[in-house]
Amino acid sequence: MLWGTSMVQVGISRAYGSGLRRWIGLGLRNPVTSMLAGAGVTLLLQSSTATALILATFASRGIIDTAPALAVMLGADVGTTLVAQVLTLNLSWLAPVLLVVGVVLNRRSQNSERQDLGRVFVGLGLTLFALRQIVAVVQPMREGGLLQAVLPTLEQDVVLQILIGAMVAWLAHSSLAMVLLVISLGHTGAIGLPVAFAFVLGINVGGVFPAVVATLGQTTEARRLPLGNLFFKIAGVVAVAPLLPLIGRGLPLLGADPARQIANFHTAFNVVLALVFLFLTPAVARLMSKIVPDAPTHQQPGAVQYLDPGATRSPGIAIALAEQETLRMGDIVETMLRGTLEVFRDNNERLREEIEELDDAVDKLNEAIKLYLTKVSRETMSDKDGRRVIEIITFATNLEHMGDIIDKNLMELATKKVRSAVVFSPEGMADITTLHDHIVRHFILAKTVFMSRDLDMARRLHAGKTEFGQLERQCAERHLSRLRSGKLESIESSAIHLDILRDLKRLNSHITTVVYPILEDAGQLYDSRLKEPA
Repeated sequence: MLWGTSMVQVGISRAYGSGLRRWIGLGLRNPVTSMLAGAGVTLLLQSSTATALILATFASRGIIDTAPALAVMLGADVGTTLVAQVLTLNLSWLAPVLLVVGVVLNRRSQNSERQDLGRVFVGLGLTLFALRQIVAVVQPMREGGLLQAVLPTLEQDVVLQILIGAMVAWLAHSSLAMVLLVISLGHTGAIGLPVAFAFVLGINVGGVFPAVVATLGQTTEARRLPLGNLFFKIAGVVAVAPLLPLIGRGLPLLGADPARQIANFHTAFNVVLALVFLFLTPAVARLMSKIVPDAPTHQQPGAVQYLDPGATRSPGIAIALAEQETLRMGDIVETMLRGTLEVFRDNNERLREEIEELDDAVDKLNEAIKLYLTKVSRETMSDKDGRRVIEIITFATNLEHMGDIIDKNLMELATKKVRSAVVFSPEGMADITTLHDHIVRHFILAKTVFMSRDLDMARRLHAGKTEFGQLERQCAERHLSRLRSGKLESIESSAIHLDILRDLKRLNSHITTVVYPILEDAGQLYDSRLKEPA
């Protein structure tokens, strides 16, 4: 059953992961739509933990605040109960059909999306098959002496029942699978309804722990989300546990079958929790901000912030984390780039040293990103994810080259300028400033293209490369014109000035490489720029 639910999650993530992330983003207009988006995504993923990790990624990138993310999680918890409701129907006859269809799709289809859909069908078939087998296996156990000896002790201690439920859900990393197990035990009569309800309460708490543990090494914004969800669960358990005897007498009104009553209790618990806390999420978010305060800002620039080692088994999540770390690396390079102009204009020696130190941070992040992506599971990675990994590594490599050009070339030219007491002419400094401003604008656009893969923006950035080349030639021609006119400042600064123009052009070339995978995928690149021979 654990393997089946895992296959469903992996298949959905590979086939529709990016679409699910967009769905969450579109549903953040208000608490109600946020909750519905969370329920819908989790219905497909069959894992509230996977939804929580996607949201944690959004939170760490500043895309979503804690309050709306908590509303999405309330919906995700309801969504996983609806999956349990469906799977507790008498669908055992469907298991072999799903297995056959899934195997055929996975093995025979040439389309990666259909192969992943086949994985989903196989996972659903295994889950239904496992539920039937659990019922068959538990029956003789119920008639044996072990359960008869253990159950009386459990039935007297509600706290112990809740703790056991929480522990098994945490160890199994699947609250859905454990709820289905409890439903199967209740269906056979192996455990009574009061014990089953207490187990379900514990499973609801324990099912949050995998997300809590997975985000321990991430940003404070990412850590607040699962902790807030844990707060919801604990508050609900504390409120409901004393009422279990009363609830047990009322649930038969919703169905006589014990399995249906357990599923209804699980759903009712999370629905009530969502209704109670949905409009209290801002208050809970403030509470989480006090429990997990903002991290101090003196962290070393080269220290990794987003690369969670525990996420490498989920390519969609790991790739999103690598994207965020690469963007952070880009922000450091942008700081270096912006400071370069001030170094040349004001001979700022202290800023020059700071830029050189930032290049060391860029080198460390580049190495960390590449090593992290090599550890991402290839078995669960789609072709699309594989191409995205190459794009991230390529962009990070170009950022590292940009850092080297700024540090090893431009900063050395700045040092040479100071030692030689060279002064640029006003016209020459204006040309350098103009080129620098173009590069900064292109770099900001490149980071946007890297994340959005927007075709129109990619075309605009590519066109900007041609425009920049023309502008650089014009600046060089104006400099040569000043040399011919005998302008003293231009003569003294000529070597440094032309080297700066050359390095700025190299920087712009590295920036624009981000567009090529996007234009190539869209079929908007020629194989060669060379003309055919006459």
